[in-house]
Amino acid sequence: MSSPVINIIRTKPRGDMVNPTTEYAALLHTVRDAGLLRRRTGFYVAIFAVLTVALAAAFVGIVLLGHSWFTLIIAGALGLIFTQYAFLAHEAAHRQVFESGKANDLAGRMIGNLLVGISYSWWMTKHSRHHANPNIIGKDPDIERDYVSFIESDAAKAKGFYAWFTKRQGYFFFPILMGEGLNLHIRGLSTVFGKGKVEKRWLEAPMLVARISIYVAGMFLLLPPGMAFAFIGVQLAVFGVYMGASFAPNHKGMPILPHDSKVDFLRRQVLTSRNIRSGWFMNFYMGGLNHQVEHHLFPNMPRPHLKRAQVIAKEYCRAHNIDYTETTIWQSYGIVIRYLNKVGLAAGGDPFDCPAATSFGR
Repeated sequence: MSSPVINIIRTKPRGDMVNPTTEYAALLHTVRDAGLLRRRTGFYVAIFAVLTVALAAAFVGIVLLGHSWFTLIIAGALGLIFTQYAFLAHEAAHRQVFESGKANDLAGRMIGNLLVGISYSWWMTKHSRHHANPNIIGKDPDIERDYVSFIESDAAKAKGFYAWFTKRQGYFFFPILMGEGLNLHIRGLSTVFGKGKVEKRWLEAPMLVARISIYVAGMFLLLPPGMAFAFIGVQLAVFGVYMGASFAPNHKGMPILPHDSKVDFLRRQVLTSRNIRSGWFMNFYMGGLNHQVEHHLFPNMPRPHLKRAQVIAKEYCRAHNIDYTETTIWQSYGIVIRYLNKVGLAAGGDPFDCPAATSFGR
């Protein structure tokens, strides 16, 4: 089977005789005329209110249950609630909630830092790079080597036990997401207290410290030490798995573009993104990320409009012979696991002997 890098390079859509800028402009014009870029602030206020009531109910439940291990059920529920809040912060970062950029930033910073415990500035910097360069080697931070490798040249660097792990990284991917919640908190703290440039560091640093300190101290005041540790562990594990399970299906296993690729915006966003077939439940479960193609084409489009935009975008791609990928959630998880295992086969090899690059050179 050919490498995803080669697939994207050899793609030559029927619309290549048309100015690609004009192609996207026509699609954007259609979507805008349909009113799909208008803000739906009331929708987001309602979601925020429901989540806040659920959050308050969770803490009331902890108090009422007392020193009972049943509180771990509430810990799991908090993991889900914090992820839903993270979706709202993500949408505010994309200017989907309010017309005002300042209002979106304020909402995103308050939700991200004070409620979720993740640095808004760190997320904005990382996610903006991803949107501009999805699945582009050396430009998209979401495919950079972390605890797993997303391209063969990175997997080839793994040695010893790490090589053994990398060869099976697809099977381990979802279990190790249980540590992603803690990782996100650490990334946030290391960013705001690091040496790099951080917008509004003076505001984010005390927000993160207050959120994490109050939450941890509160758990140890309400619960015995062992139970408090268990509670925080379960909450972080559920949060990490839910976050990973929501974001991983969107691009992992889709075509990878080389660093110097010259693919136009429309095709760059569509060919590297995967939609999840959905109804109302999937829209809620994934916070609108199930419409990843439309989200990447129109990043400031409110969540309630993505479904209607999909009809337009899907037909437009069909008319222009642009591959439009859509699967079920379970199929996407299977694709992610198989893709990571395939990449992992390069572990322990020569880091400068990338199978994709070798094939491209022939």
